[in-house]
Amino acid sequence: MTLTRAILTCSNTTVRWSSKVSLWSLKIDVETGMLKKRKQSAKGGVILKTLVFFCSLVAMTITYAADPGYHVIKIIHLGGEGGWDYPTVDGAARRLYISRGTHVMVMDIDSEKLVGDIPDTLGVHGIAVAPELNRGFTSNGRANTATIFDLKTLKILGQVKTGTNPDAILYDPASRRVFTFNGRSNDATVFDASSGEVVGTLVLGGKPEFAAADSKGKVYVNIEDTSEVVELDSIKLAVVKRYSLSPCEEPTGMGLDSEHHRIFTGCHNKVMAVLDTETGRVIAIVPIGQGVDANGYDPGTGLAFSSNGDGTLTVVKGSSSGKFDVVQSVSTQRGARTMVIDPKTHRIYLPTAELSSPSATTPEEHRARPTFVQDSFAILVVGQ
Repeated sequence: MTLTRAILTCSNTTVRWSSKVSLWSLKIDVETGMLKKRKQSAKGGVILKTLVFFCSLVAMTITYAADPGYHVIKIIHLGGEGGWDYPTVDGAARRLYISRGTHVMVMDIDSEKLVGDIPDTLGVHGIAVAPELNRGFTSNGRANTATIFDLKTLKILGQVKTGTNPDAILYDPASRRVFTFNGRSNDATVFDASSGEVVGTLVLGGKPEFAAADSKGKVYVNIEDTSEVVELDSIKLAVVKRYSLSPCEEPTGMGLDSEHHRIFTGCHNKVMAVLDTETGRVIAIVPIGQGVDANGYDPGTGLAFSSNGDGTLTVVKGSSSGKFDVVQSVSTQRGARTMVIDPKTHRIYLPTAELSSPSATTPEEHRARPTFVQDSFAILVVGQ
């Protein structure tokens, strides 16, 4: 099935319509940008009025392809205390790292058993791993630090002072440096992954959210309050380019297709923006669920994913021609807003818990951190 959608941007316009008629339909003329309302009269006649204002339109054609069959194949109940944020997979070591507010749970993916815990990570948001250095790193938002730990023993090796409220964290193999993206100081702290020595701070010009590295010296980060992606040179430690994500609003999660130079960004206005980093243009806008916090791209399947707090996982397929299709919306669980992909099995892991508050109905409620039932924390495993 193919349909054309239009995203409207209208300014300083108030439209009033007064009628006792109950049947309405909205018609958008994509070519002219005129908005029309069609009213069915009580006697069966049709009255057509054109509201004389023009909107800026972004039109897109979406083809809904065959359902790839993703579904929740199991739920791994872990319990324990603390909220959650970004999980991380170490594919080679077969470990899943799960941030839990003040500590990090470590699970063996294959046995689905907990194998350890990393304590004293106050306000932990994310975890990064450098397998070739046997080092792992956490971003501790409330402590304004990053923790360095041994990947094999999970022993803490040291702490690094960062900017204010470090959120996303990544290890860049090209430079062998770790980047923490600091949400309140609007910058990135960069330190040597082996020694822990801070080598620089990059001013980002806005609030950073998620980030990704292409392993060739480029690091990309979403800037939430300016709706941009900033490109960094990890070797020279410089801001290289800024890309607009319009009409994306408040970008958060990011998936990176390094081979085809594309970034998949989840936006709080319920769309995924696909950015071509070679041209610097948004080449597609795809609808997603509400309350997105993480995105991912699986090079093994060629699929992009958006985990949404409303209890859905949007699956998107792209092509070399630049066409992007929503192929599935997987039912997950409300609160399952972050995710990570296992590159070996292509399964998606989403942390969540049973929520004790009523279902959210507004974007603000989806964005807020709700309360959840004690000891109900679990990992949803989505696969085919």
